[in-house]
Amino acid sequence: MRRLFPVTDETTPNASGGSGSGAGREWSLAELAAAYAYPDAGPGEATPWLRGNMVSTLDGAAQHEGRSQPISCAADMRIFGTLRALADVVVAGAETVRQEGYRPARARAEFAGARAAAGQGPAPAIAVISASLDLDFGLPLFTSPLVPTLVLTGAAAPADRVAEAERSGARVVVAGDGAGVDPARAVAALAGLGHTRLLTEGGPRLLGQFVAAGVLDELCLTISPMLTAGDAQRIAGGPAVAVPRRFELASLLEEDGFLFGRYRRPRG
Repeated sequence: MRRLFPVTDETTPNASGGSGSGAGREWSLAELAAAYAYPDAGPGEATPWLRGNMVSTLDGAAQHEGRSQPISCAADMRIFGTLRALADVVVAGAETVRQEGYRPARARAEFAGARAAAGQGPAPAIAVISASLDLDFGLPLFTSPLVPTLVLTGAAAPADRVAEAERSGARVVVAGDGAGVDPARAVAALAGLGHTRLLTEGGPRLLGQFVAAGVLDELCLTISPMLTAGDAQRIAGGPAVAVPRRFELASLLEEDGFLFGRYRRPRG
């Protein structure tokens, strides 16, 4: 990553070269962490904030050949790591966990002090949402994470798979009355465990469920200057909302044609 130029944001330096400006040099991890900081909660509040992080090509593809990496870049991955370092928990759908080869989140020395000061563990927990629990519980994601992996499922999930998940060391959390997970209950359940800084990395179907349920507070979207054509998924799928929901632009960064936007649900 070479440079990130802030375009507009009330909380980040401007690109015109004022004090602390990111223009002409690479932003430090501390500056990125400040630019992407979660909103401050009020005194005594434990209100969850759900942030999504996705990448899309110019023609709307969220992946190429089933994976997001081919449409990403080094700057995108740097921000990806920063967003993880700020979060209490990273929420992902089972299909994304399988396709992207999820591993446990790692502790990063650069963020150790900030996480400790915020009362966070050494790394965010990974929370996998799955109705069927069709997951390989022998993978390191479940057997050797720094922080126990969470598996969110419905009350009707197969009992043998629930037992297998628990034997692996994962913590199973019920967040739905049937086989599936209710998005709003998932957010509430995670907040009940003390995880209020939430980050979802999709996939598209899970993000679409959060959007339809009205529980997504923020979207960090990388626009990749690539065209793929084909029939790849958009960043959000699943049920449609009755009326499109408008989000507000909070910040916009650019590097080598990649745009890094941060959009928030209007407050009040």
